[in-house]
Amino acid sequence: MTFMAGKTKARCPGQMVFNMTKEASMNSKNIKAHKAAEPEELSQARPKADKTGADPTTLSPEEIRQMVHDLEVHQIELAMQNEELRRAREELDASRARYFDLYDLAPVGYVTLSEQGLILEANLTASNQLNVPRSVLAKQPIVRFILKEDQDIYYRHRKALFETGEPQVCRLRMVKTGHLPLWVRLDAIAARHEDGTLVCRVVMSDIAENKRMEMALRESEERYKRITHAITDYVYTVHMENGTAVSTAHGPGCLAVTGYHENEFAQDPFLWLGIVVPEDRDRVIEHAKRAAAGEETQPLEHRILRKDEEIRWVRNTTVPHRDGYGVIVSYDGLIQDITEHKLLEGQFHQAQKMESVGRLAGGVAHDFNNMLSVIIGYGELAMEKMDPADSLHGDLREILNAAERSTAIVRQLLAFARKQTIVPEVLDLNETIEGMLKMLRRLIGEDIDLAWLPETGLWPIRMDPSQIDQILANLCVNARDAIAGVGKITIETGRASFDEVYCADNIDCAPGDFALLTVNDNGCGMDKEILANLFEPFFTTKRAGEGTGLGLATVYGIIKQNNGFIHVDSEPGKGTTFEIYLPRHEGEAGMISVDSSQPISRGRGETVLMVEDEKAILTLGKTMLENLGYTVLGANSPEDALTLAREHTDEIQLLVTDVIMPGMNGLDLAEQLIVLYPEIKVLFMSGYTATTIAHHGVLDEGVRFLPKPFSMQDIATKVREALDQE
Repeated sequence: MTFMAGKTKARCPGQMVFNMTKEASMNSKNIKAHKAAEPEELSQARPKADKTGADPTTLSPEEIRQMVHDLEVHQIELAMQNEELRRAREELDASRARYFDLYDLAPVGYVTLSEQGLILEANLTASNQLNVPRSVLAKQPIVRFILKEDQDIYYRHRKALFETGEPQVCRLRMVKTGHLPLWVRLDAIAARHEDGTLVCRVVMSDIAENKRMEMALRESEERYKRITHAITDYVYTVHMENGTAVSTAHGPGCLAVTGYHENEFAQDPFLWLGIVVPEDRDRVIEHAKRAAAGEETQPLEHRILRKDEEIRWVRNTTVPHRDGYGVIVSYDGLIQDITEHKLLEGQFHQAQKMESVGRLAGGVAHDFNNMLSVIIGYGELAMEKMDPADSLHGDLREILNAAERSTAIVRQLLAFARKQTIVPEVLDLNETIEGMLKMLRRLIGEDIDLAWLPETGLWPIRMDPSQIDQILANLCVNARDAIAGVGKITIETGRASFDEVYCADNIDCAPGDFALLTVNDNGCGMDKEILANLFEPFFTTKRAGEGTGLGLATVYGIIKQNNGFIHVDSEPGKGTTFEIYLPRHEGEAGMISVDSSQPISRGRGETVLMVEDEKAILTLGKTMLENLGYTVLGANSPEDALTLAREHTDEIQLLVTDVIMPGMNGLDLAEQLIVLYPEIKVLFMSGYTATTIAHHGVLDEGVRFLPKPFSMQDIATKVREALDQE
């Protein structure tokens, strides 16, 4: 109730005094009737008058006025008190509103639980944390929202809270509806509810981000541990006094690099110098002197002998440390194991050298093949014209034999250079080798036993069969030469598979499935120096005139050309083992074509257009084909060939063309002639592999090719095959 003092005074007090004066002499009956209608203020004042023992009817007007004044003052006091109460109530309501706003919008969840674990109250944040409406949370057991695997954590801490009364803290995962489990921290205290019952007040803090950071930190620490355990580097510090090294502290990584513990280095100050290989010690001592003098030094690479007697390459980098006066007080060093880097560096240089020699060999072979073609061709033509009883016939045979040996050398050069033209087939390695065994036994001689151990179910490979012949012939000849007297050579096949993890630690391998060809001998073996140069072109341990030094280089080139790899294991006096890995072909093995001795195929009057920029070969080829019964049109350039083709009135059945010629290559020439003669067949010839018809040394399927040098038998067979091709 609110009272307005000003309005009350204007409306009531004067009238009240007038009435009370007028009625002073009324009889008691009238007084009683008047009392029933007296103002509220007088009725409120009556208890006060009664309390003093005065009879209101006997009061004087002055006393009545005083009494009314007192009543007015009392009313004002009551009104002020009411106003203060109203303001206090409004402030209390506002405070409660602020409290509930803060309670609901707090960054943490607040939950009040009964002693049995039922949710009595929850703020809006707790509702949002669990993605559940607040009305749904009420009267629900809190364990309903705790991940099953973590409920034991909650029960254990709730029991401790009510038994000890001590605040409890735990971390667990709560189920957030429609989301992944939520990591929270629960801070709980015991308290009394408004009705006096024991309750648990819980603060729920979202620690998901903390957990992520914690896990990230743990992963980082684990990664650091893995790196530090796997790292092949370590730091050392050399302490100096008056320009002299007084002590050296080695980091714990020294064990991985050297095989020695840091305490072993501490006990023996000269141990580090002692493990440096003797050939490198002078350089290491000089490097240490310069570092101690504070000079700028370049990283030093040298070799050490580990505790397990393995030789490793390390890089030693030093940095001087000076005091405030510029005096060297110590220098720090970093030791890095660079053995693998050195190995890769050596392989890179070897590959560069092999590539350079390969380019040289390939370039020389092209021109040399042209000359050999002329020598062989005219030698055969001359022999056909001579009586076999003539002494010159035998001389010509020796010339041809020398030319054929030269042809083999050129083919070895091309195989080494990985430029050899090959015609791969899908084949069974066991069947291919079995077809060679008779020839290999004649090759190695009767004193050496040749054992053949094939594995059944071998994976097929795709390769030129002649290359298998070259590999086995070279390896068996080398094995024969390594055996003094009686011995044994074993040829074995098998299967091998490598994954990426294995290949990461064995850089010579490639991941995948491979057919394995192993050639083992019990000969004299090889030392590390010979092994290091084994596949070098023209490197040989044989005496002059006994070998060209191209045999193993040829084997290496063939294997690399077919995307394989080779391992060699050998020790002096313990023989040698070559392991050759050839990629598995995803398909069935095909039949291997074997040349049979047949008479020279002859022509039936067909017209052949022969195009060759080397005049000697053009003349030779024209003569050979005419002798075989063909009509031959000869052209010394692609332009001349096109002119001849346009002017020729009859059909031209076959184009025999060189691949690489000035102005236009053989493939482009063939495409233009096919426009003029749609039925014309094509036979390419070259002393070198042309990328226009062969990609990476492998001929496109269906393309006919005649390699130089060629004999009468070669050109007769290839021309007939091309003409008879459907």
